[in-house]
Amino acid sequence: MYNMSTLLERPVMVNRTVTTSIEQARAMDDPARIKIVQMLYKKLLTAAQICNHLKKSGHVKALTTVRHHLDILKESGLIEIAKIEETRGAVTKYYSTSTKLLGYNVPEDFDTKYSSAIKNTSKKLEDVLDTLAPKAILKSKQKSDPLYSQYVLMEIVNRAMTRVMEQSKTNAGKSKSKSKKSRL
Repeated sequence: MYNMSTLLERPVMVNRTVTTSIEQARAMDDPARIKIVQMLYKKLLTAAQICNHLKKSGHVKALTTVRHHLDILKESGLIEIAKIEETRGAVTKYYSTSTKLLGYNVPEDFDTKYSSAIKNTSKKLEDVLDTLAPKAILKSKQKSDPLYSQYVLMEIVNRAMTRVMEQSKTNAGKSKSKSKKSRL
């Protein structure tokens, strides 16, 4: 029997969790669909408008292809029809999303640079999760699956963080408009 020597071995630490469904992961498997979700954040756009925006960003797609992408994204729950208008007998659908994609590459020194913030935040989150965990497990349909319980907790924290971030963004915008008015 041939004896192989190990050239590299290092422990891999889990340092982030991505929560998504299989349908959403499949829907995000196309760069044009990712771009569509990004452009629909806080906007209402028709299929034709989306097609034009895609062309400007280098994703030249036929309107029928864009509609196909919209169907896939809608079925996965990443986008939805937010408005329907009727003009001269024609129906126009406007799409939007409740999903905010933050697609950045994390710098290599991230863990080192932010280690104390990660550590302090982890301690605070432990208290929050200790309070949430029993409630999440009780409401969970799959009580015996610990990974599903983790998924439920991640979704709760993710949605709470999103709410806080969106509210702080909205409040910052209100502060700017108030300061402009006070200068006038």
